[in-house]
Amino acid sequence: MEQQQHQLTNCSTWSTAPKLHHLLLQNPQRIAFSNARRQKPNQKKKSLNWRMRRFGNEAPVLVVKASNGGAGTDVVETAVVDRPKLRRFQVSQGHPSPFGATTRDGGVNFAVYSANAVSVTLCLITLADLEEDKVTEQLSLDPLTNKTGNVWHVFLKGDFKDTLYGYKFEGKFSPEEGLYYDSSKILLDPYAKAVIRRGEYGKLSPDGNCWPQMAGTVPSFDDEFDWEGDLPLKYPQKDLIIYEIHVRGFTRHESSMAELPGTYHGLVEKLDHLKELGINCIELMPCHEFNELEYFGYNSVLGDYKVNFWGYSTVNYFSPMIRYSSAGIRNCGRDAINEVKFLIKEAHKRGIEVIMDVVFNHTAEGNENGPILSFRGADNSIYYMLAPKGEFYNYSGCGNTFNCNHPVVRQFIVDCLRYWVTEMHVDGFRFDLASIMTRGSSLWDATNVYGVPIEGDLLTTGTPLANPPLVDMISNDPILHGVKLIAEAWDTGGLYQVGISSLGYLVRMEWEVRQFIKGTDGFSGALAECLCGSPNLYQEGGRRPWNSINFVCAHDGFTLADLVTYNNKHNLANGEYNNDGESHNNSWNCGQEGEFASISVKKLRKRQMRNFFVCLMVSQGVPMIYMGDEYGHTKGGNNNTYCHDNYINYFRWDKKEESSLDFFRFCCLMTKFRQECESLGLNDFPTAERLQWHGHAPGVPDWSETSRFVAFTLMDSVKRELYIAFNASHLPATITLPERPGYRWDPLVDTSKPAPFDFLSSDLPGRDIAVKQYAHFLDANLYPMLSYSSIILFLSPVDDP
Repeated sequence: MEQQQHQLTNCSTWSTAPKLHHLLLQNPQRIAFSNARRQKPNQKKKSLNWRMRRFGNEAPVLVVKASNGGAGTDVVETAVVDRPKLRRFQVSQGHPSPFGATTRDGGVNFAVYSANAVSVTLCLITLADLEEDKVTEQLSLDPLTNKTGNVWHVFLKGDFKDTLYGYKFEGKFSPEEGLYYDSSKILLDPYAKAVIRRGEYGKLSPDGNCWPQMAGTVPSFDDEFDWEGDLPLKYPQKDLIIYEIHVRGFTRHESSMAELPGTYHGLVEKLDHLKELGINCIELMPCHEFNELEYFGYNSVLGDYKVNFWGYSTVNYFSPMIRYSSAGIRNCGRDAINEVKFLIKEAHKRGIEVIMDVVFNHTAEGNENGPILSFRGADNSIYYMLAPKGEFYNYSGCGNTFNCNHPVVRQFIVDCLRYWVTEMHVDGFRFDLASIMTRGSSLWDATNVYGVPIEGDLLTTGTPLANPPLVDMISNDPILHGVKLIAEAWDTGGLYQVGISSLGYLVRMEWEVRQFIKGTDGFSGALAECLCGSPNLYQEGGRRPWNSINFVCAHDGFTLADLVTYNNKHNLANGEYNNDGESHNNSWNCGQEGEFASISVKKLRKRQMRNFFVCLMVSQGVPMIYMGDEYGHTKGGNNNTYCHDNYINYFRWDKKEESSLDFFRFCCLMTKFRQECESLGLNDFPTAERLQWHGHAPGVPDWSETSRFVAFTLMDSVKRELYIAFNASHLPATITLPERPGYRWDPLVDTSKPAPFDFLSSDLPGRDIAVKQYAHFLDANLYPMLSYSSIILFLSPVDDP
């Protein structure tokens, strides 16, 4: 039997509502009321209009009216009410948890949060109707039976094949009060597991709309995936070598020869490349649902169209980016979800963990002029940081700021992380602009958060919190225990928190390392701190070297090749007259600007690239490599390529092949060397018992302002002892090595040598001849270093052949 549903609206008094509600629930078909009276002394004459809404193709309903009968008596006039019906579904009140659409008891439970809406309507939409912007059926939720606290809910049984859903929220539209209710809009459920509309990347809807109506996938009892026993790899964080990767950009170029280029499947086809490179963890640039057409517009410079290529503008946090899948919207997005699962399963088979780059600092809804897609229309004042007159705080630099430490929002974030760990098997998260996650929410109230007031806790919205509840929840969540948590510890509001929270933090080595490697005075001590895992940032707070995620280059900024090719940004291709992007890159073009340079300049550039990579691999902490740097990808000096779906951002597999015996080989050998050395991934900061600093002479380091030389020895249980040195001077130097009686120093790496002699691997043809060239220096305990070079030597017994 289909369950009865009703909606009561426009009530001036609720005095008789419980009685009518009770009567309505007693009769399964038609209900008659007459002479329902109740004494109310000294009550003014009132009228009460209650109506049951019509929805879908249901029969019309009659109105139940209550009016004052005089003498303080309320009269409910006789009326007959036809029960509304949905064509395909049995309807009951449902459950307030879990949020989202959930299969249970042979049906689907829908639950959505909205504290300020006066009514909520569930919209059911077939794929065919979605294309025509139609609603197939809609169901108004009764605030008496379909609402618990601030959660609206309903349970449906029936045939959900090819069915999607969304919500209409009715309430006050008053931006100055932070309210954006518009019942004409169908909004995405924040907990929707797949967002459906456009299935092809970069393709406009038929009417040319960049923001066509979207809807969420209704889950099915048939949603299954064979994980083949997949389990988390659980690598210690200190052992990771991370690779920042863009799903589409990795295989979209024609040279990839991928069967399904630019997709999750395409990435799977190339996982063996990452294995060869020595990568054991990939960090996926945003793969939550976003709209790549958000910035869509003609770019007259390149003659193509600008898009949101990077994806740092989330529409929905539970849905994967559907248009990164080869399946698109097929099977209402379920095949796309399984494609992501397949990627993660195949990565795990190859010993590669998967970390997601997540953007909980803002959403795609932007400021007050942005679209109403989901969070804003459901409860804007809850999900976003607002000023007293409804203005959006903009600590993200993108128009709005997610209200992360509000109780509802922080639970939403934890639920999302749990979903991606339990259902999708991801191994960790990198939080974009994570300092926003430590700011006080709108209407911050310590009593509500901690149970008691905190002395002096008079905080305005956005104030940094000493003990942010969200960070505490994530760090101590039992399901998220052991998951990698990495934070970009700053935001555009000027908050910088590297080393002061319980999450692992990204440390841009670009300032210290870039400055030292290019030969800037005054950075030898800063380089030494980086080589040790930045104890100046972490040690005092009781953290470890592996809390530091080290990188020289990332997606936003110069690539490694451009870092040694350009002094200045060259962003004209972005169509913003070179006004966008960072102007201070700490780069050096090695004497000539641009790719067309003399042979000597090009040789120096390759040497500098090797220097940077050596520094990254021998530093304590966790190294991160940016996609394409392993072969020297160039973006032509563009350091802000957010809008390019073209060769600028595409991994060039043809260029990688050209580099296979040169820089790519060097990178592979360096990552392997790091993994072989026990001392290059320490659990604690190195002490004097393990590490000793040197200068041009043993034991005499030079930390002066003019020093451009740093050297150290490192005890290693596998390699015995390592000698590592960096000469960033424009002058060569002959250095004296520490004496080790009964042992000799053997050369391994010298970045001044051309490939393949830059890394003397054991299987290198002609290795013995190359080593003999050093013999007369090494016999005298000396080593000649060219300008702008780095070396690695290892200790061997003198009786070894």
